[in-house]
Amino acid sequence: MSVAFLSAQRSKDPSSQVGACIVNDDKKIVGIGYNGMPNGCSDNTLPWTKEHDDQLETKYPYVCHAEMNAIMNKNSADVKNCTLYVALFPCNNCAKLVIQSGIKKIMYFSDKHKDKPETKASKRMMDLAQIQYKQYIPKTKKVVIDFSAIDQSVFGPS
Repeated sequence: MSVAFLSAQRSKDPSSQVGACIVNDDKKIVGIGYNGMPNGCSDNTLPWTKEHDDQLETKYPYVCHAEMNAIMNKNSADVKNCTLYVALFPCNNCAKLVIQSGIKKIMYFSDKHKDKPETKASKRMMDLAQIQYKQYIPKTKKVVIDFSAIDQSVFGPS
């Protein structure tokens, strides 16, 4: 889950930075993603707004969710039977991608949209597809990367 949260830091979304990490049965990472604009579409050109009179001026028609990017950026032939670690419970569109990709388990951190129809639809589809989902409860509350504590001489000249 820490890798999913680290990946989320790359998102330019000012309101929801979401990351995802796909792990196979050998506990090896096979895909990572975060929410962002499609390849070739500048994060600085398309809108990140949540609300606007014109829906085309919001992020929703454009943004690719972390789950989609993790599946599309996979570094293996497929992700069948893998586990998806994700910061936020998948929406209905991401649930369809997860189901179609063959992922069999989801570990999510937050379910803050549990009362939205999209999330209810997501859970309904996952139940029908027999995909397990479970809230991730961290064993530790803090992960720190302190670059000042790293001995740079170990890595040679920069």
